[in-house]
Amino acid sequence: MTENLQMNFVQMKKAALVVAAALFMQMLDSTIVTTALPQIATDLQVNQSTASLLVSVYMLFSAIFIPLSGWLSKKVRRKNLFLLAVGLFTISSVLAGLFNNLTYLLVMRAIQGMAGALMVPVGRLIILENTEPKKMLQILSYLVWPALLAPAIAPLLGGYVISALSWHWIFFLNLPIGLLIILTGIVFILDDNEREDLPFDLLGFCLVALAGGGLLIASEVLARGLSLIFWGALIFFLALLFCVLAWRHLQKGKQPLFSLEPLKVKTFRIYETGGSIFWMTIGALPYLLTLLLQVAFHWSPVAAGTYVIFIFVGNIAIKPFTTAIIQRLGYKYALTVALSLATVATLLMAAFQMGTAKPWIAFVAFVSGVGRSLALTAYNSLSFSELSKEQKNSANTMTSVLQMLFQALGVGLVATIVAILGQTFQTAMAYRLTFLIIGLASLYPLIEVLTLPKDAGAQTLK
Repeated sequence: MTENLQMNFVQMKKAALVVAAALFMQMLDSTIVTTALPQIATDLQVNQSTASLLVSVYMLFSAIFIPLSGWLSKKVRRKNLFLLAVGLFTISSVLAGLFNNLTYLLVMRAIQGMAGALMVPVGRLIILENTEPKKMLQILSYLVWPALLAPAIAPLLGGYVISALSWHWIFFLNLPIGLLIILTGIVFILDDNEREDLPFDLLGFCLVALAGGGLLIASEVLARGLSLIFWGALIFFLALLFCVLAWRHLQKGKQPLFSLEPLKVKTFRIYETGGSIFWMTIGALPYLLTLLLQVAFHWSPVAAGTYVIFIFVGNIAIKPFTTAIIQRLGYKYALTVALSLATVATLLMAAFQMGTAKPWIAFVAFVSGVGRSLALTAYNSLSFSELSKEQKNSANTMTSVLQMLFQALGVGLVATIVAILGQTFQTAMAYRLTFLIIGLASLYPLIEVLTLPKDAGAQTLK
């Protein structure tokens, strides 16, 4: 019996690494494109704001189609759905790099967004439903590193690829990764879920899509500058209205697109509230630090990317110890330590100036990475620790939607705050004040975690 469980655990680790690779590919692709936008704009003879549609369209189609992943996961075999989504993502990525045409590129990015919306949530659901509670912390820790690694290395990797080759190659990078995921996924993922004959909640899908799509569009419009702030605020208000309508429908519908039942479990709910705010701040931080170093301090893209990568160094340095720390301290106190480190690091970044010693900048980025890594590992495992198997599908869908939206909103919010503050303050001061605001926002997740009982998620720590 023990040998059998060990074999299952080894198999699950391999499957988790396959899903982690898919998450890495998706997040690397969605962030590295930003680095290439100036070159793409020049090559296609369009302005920077038009070229940025390549990012916006990808995020929009991802947000719209993520809610579909939970329903499809019940209708078809999940392993096949996951591999099909990886294949579609890889093919559309390669095709995106073949021609210099904006309309063509936007279509390929839309397909990539749809594929990514299915790829990661379905892969994660396979892991969640096949992992026993006491192994949850160890297994889910494998799904954290791509979220930390990709945004940190994307600016530097993108800078080198574009300098040595051309922007087309940032899309070709996904070919070897995608093929490796498919080949290993065929071998290592063992999942034979029962298929259910469920009706499709079209109204729920439309409401959630309008709410999520509206929030992303509002974020994009707000990031364009103060001249569009009225329209951005209006779209944001309408999106919030659709959020309310979607909430009411999902709460009262007989067979909704996904259930809100998991929100009754506190350990899951705090990840969707404070955890979402944390996702918003960590999504914005590498972006904001890169802009501070490049725009305010006039560093080269490669130099800025080199120091931002210290966030990733912190992620990696603490990663071998995260499971032991969480098991030793418990989720409540591990999260308290992690969120405190991340918040303090963000507030210290608000004090950066042109003459700040570079080793100090690297050290603060490192501390930020340590806090991010520990917090995300703890949050990911805790959020699913007390859910039943029936609740995990809906919980996974909600988590995927909110994670995508708050990461995107983080960048849009930061861009808007910098633009508004830039009307009154000098550029460097506008960035420093933005860091201060982000740091203060990070206090909410910390306060919320302190309300957890000491034994929260204890069954996954045995």
